[in-house]
Amino acid sequence: MFEQYIEALIFASDTSIRLEEIILCLEATLEKDIKEEDVLITIENIQKKYKSQNSALELVKISGGYQFLTIKEMLPVINQLHIQKTKKKLSQSALETLAIIAYRQPITKTEIEQVRGVNCDYTVQKLLEKDLITIAGKAETPGKPIIYSLSDYFLDYFGINTISDLPHLKDIESPSQSEVGEKSD
Repeated sequence: MFEQYIEALIFASDTSIRLEEIILCLEATLEKDIKEEDVLITIENIQKKYKSQNSALELVKISGGYQFLTIKEMLPVINQLHIQKTKKKLSQSALETLAIIAYRQPITKTEIEQVRGVNCDYTVQKLLEKDLITIAGKAETPGKPIIYSLSDYFLDYFGINTISDLPHLKDIESPSQSEVGEKSD
């Protein structure tokens, strides 16, 4: 049963689950102290089990925790799934709005509209539906507008590890800036 608990915890976690989290959950459930060494041995056994079963899944250590992932040989079929899910690309307005949120989060819709210069109700709604942004709360300003920030799914969608992996704005030069720089040289 101990192995099944650990396997279930790792499977049910939507991100990698740290060893400490596994131990806390087990101790709360079993109402006894759990040794880190016992959990590590069990995790190794689960890894061996999946390898020996010739499974499409494997248990890997990632981001300081453990997570079930598909094996590399499944990449072609998984890519097809992603192609099917992403047939609808993000529109230019969605990308612009997402960039504003990424670099200025937390931010209200009014602040986004001030930067873009156009109404963004539809775009914000679509980004919420695609789970690329999330509602982070309400501002302490009159009317208490909703505050938006990036979701955890945003990182997965764009294949980055943390928000700090985004290019710094000073590293991004617009064409008009480069043209001005060339003229002044």
